[in-house]
Amino acid sequence: MTATGGRAMKAKGSAFEREVVAVLRERGHPHAARAYGAGRPRDVGDVSGVPGFAVEVKACRALDLAGWLDEAAREAANAGPRTIPVVVAKRRGRGAADAYAVMKLGDWAGMVAARLPEVAAP
Repeated sequence: MTATGGRAMKAKGSAFEREVVAVLRERGHPHAARAYGAGRPRDVGDVSGVPGFAVEVKACRALDLAGWLDEAAREAANAGPRTIPVVVAKRRGRGAADAYAVMKLGDWAGMVAARLPEVAAP
């Protein structure tokens, strides 16, 4: 029974990765693709083709944001300097477009600041 459950869980995870890739392609990332070989020593995430980001995809019942972000951070380090780790976490009963994109506040703040024009202090 464990093997069946394991295969079923892997199939669900793979299906969610494909959904995430489809959403990324629809939303302006035409080169997004599943990155095969998860768990390898130089793993750079579950999705490639999103420059500057190491994307870790999770479709689990229980949330482990700290553990997942640590994993994504290791993968970002493998991908190279200035790569931002992000976790895409499935929401139960929802499609990939409604998944959560989770990152550290420091990474998010830096990313947002880089997009904003200089604003004079009030």
